[in-house]
Amino acid sequence: MQEWKIGKVRVTKVVESEMVTPLDGLIPKATREAVAAISWLRPHFVTDEGVPRLSIHALVIETPERRILVDTCVGNDKSLPTIPLWNKLQLPFLDDLAAAGFKPDSIDTVVCTHLHVDHVGWNTMLKDGRWVPTFPKARYLLGRREFEYWQSEAEAQPGNDFAAAQVAVFGDSVKPVFDAGLVDLVEHDHRISKEVSLVPTHGHTPGHVSVRIESEGERALITGDFVHHPCQLAHPDWATNVDWDQTESSKTRARTFSMLAGEGSLVIGTHWAGVTAGRIVREGKAFRLET
Repeated sequence: MQEWKIGKVRVTKVVESEMVTPLDGLIPKATREAVAAISWLRPHFVTDEGVPRLSIHALVIETPERRILVDTCVGNDKSLPTIPLWNKLQLPFLDDLAAAGFKPDSIDTVVCTHLHVDHVGWNTMLKDGRWVPTFPKARYLLGRREFEYWQSEAEAQPGNDFAAAQVAVFGDSVKPVFDAGLVDLVEHDHRISKEVSLVPTHGHTPGHVSVRIESEGERALITGDFVHHPCQLAHPDWATNVDWDQTESSKTRARTFSMLAGEGSLVIGTHWAGVTAGRIVREGKAFRLET
């Protein structure tokens, strides 16, 4: 478990799973040789052999009044035959969340930066053969544009393995909380509390957002998936093969990295393993992370 303080706000990382894996299956330009050439990625974000580290984790934001869970990982029991690594998982995430001090009933807000399979899974859990909300006392904040896009996709015929997984996850991890009346569809600049707000970081998906924290003069940003791995700081044009709009996602990275480097915010990566957070600084025409 890791945690960070931003003024009066505390952010805690709770890991569902971690992996060491080549990245070029996700980010085609991030070949092993290209990643190995970025020396500052060691030791936190690549192994000594240069193989990237990734993490799937949730982040709990505690303000003086709110307890907000950002992104809910893959989840247990999800039928994902087109993604065998995540098919019907049985992981102790809820136990680990409780051990960190966050029982499901204590969460009052759930934020999904976007609705991909590895960010909505624990929205629900399987109980007596039915998908029920995992956080029954929470309001689930979903971007309106994001929800409407994936709702329309779920009503269409899936065209590939990833699309098929997205149709399945909308049905078991999104629609049940919507049908339970727990969803608030919000705009991409929605303010959650005095300290926490959403900021648009579109491109990876149509309505992707990141989460901004400001308290007592300190700032932080939880990335979501506009950036997957710190190697993209060195190469903002390295888009993933699941980006909805690769041109837009690359523009978002360049623009957002420039802003963050200018203000010295703490950046907490949603898939960054190891130390997970740092501050972005300029390096030539690109950027790097100081941890």
